[in-house]
Amino acid sequence: MKASEPVGEHALKLLGPHSGAVIQDRHGPLYWLVRPGAADGWNLRQVHVLGPSTAAISYLGVPPASRTARPGTHWRIPVGPGRYLTDGALLRGALVLAAIAELGEGDTR
Repeated sequence: MKASEPVGEHALKLLGPHSGAVIQDRHGPLYWLVRPGAADGWNLRQVHVLGPSTAAISYLGVPPASRTARPGTHWRIPVGPGRYLTDGALLRGALVLAAIAELGEGDTR
């Protein structure tokens, strides 16, 4: 699941210690790892669900576990014990609130 940098940063703050591993692309977007199917049907502003249920093929570069800072793609929340997947319902809630805070009221399905 990929979120634009402003929405992703806000969601990351809202999730706090409840976030699983997060990758940040060198261009800014943040990627959360969720169980397969956890984000099916999401239609949120500045959020793109990656995976087999989407029509387009998506690739995500995964940095080495030791890469935790810029430049380049890196782990914002490093993968590790207790830090793998983010709960889909918690993440969706945080992303909806983040989109409203960053982008204003609008369609947040």
